[in-house]
Amino acid sequence: MKVLLGVTGSIAAYKAAALVRLFQKRDWDVKVVMTKAATEFVGELTFRSLSRHPVYVEMFPETEEWRPEHIALGEWPDVFLIAPCTANVIAKLAHGISDDLLSCTALAMQAPVVVAPAMNDRMWLHPATQENVACLKERGVAFVDVGSGDLACGYQASGRLADLDDILETTVSVAKEGEA
Repeated sequence: MKVLLGVTGSIAAYKAAALVRLFQKRDWDVKVVMTKAATEFVGELTFRSLSRHPVYVEMFPETEEWRPEHIALGEWPDVFLIAPCTANVIAKLAHGISDDLLSCTALAMQAPVVVAPAMNDRMWLHPATQENVACLKERGVAFVDVGSGDLACGYQASGRLADLDDILETTVSVAKEGEA
């Protein structure tokens, strides 16, 4: 099984490194695409070392051969998991905004998509975010329910990244459905 892991600019980005390991324990091949904001929280080297693949961040990287990365990445995986996924990226996905490699890849994606949101509870509960989530669900995007507990901002509330086992379970389930 091949999983493309999208990592966005959330403090929960550090947990995505553990997701790479969980997928590898299942003998899944993992590649990582990150937003530039995500690289402020976790470096590319971490994911490159864990996944044993290049990490994709730049829309137009300097390469020896010409290859539209977002199309190649959109064709590669069996499932595309975005974890953590910020309110910003959820909004981009809902409205077809493709101004970075991750959002362009999402538009070109041929595989099922799973989103594991992570944000402040006020952002999560905002009507705009909830409308964007509903829109994506109508389009067949699978969501992992947010967790509750300590948030990075100091609140105790909902909006935190779900437990990694729940993300793994949902991703496995969606990937199996995609095989059928």
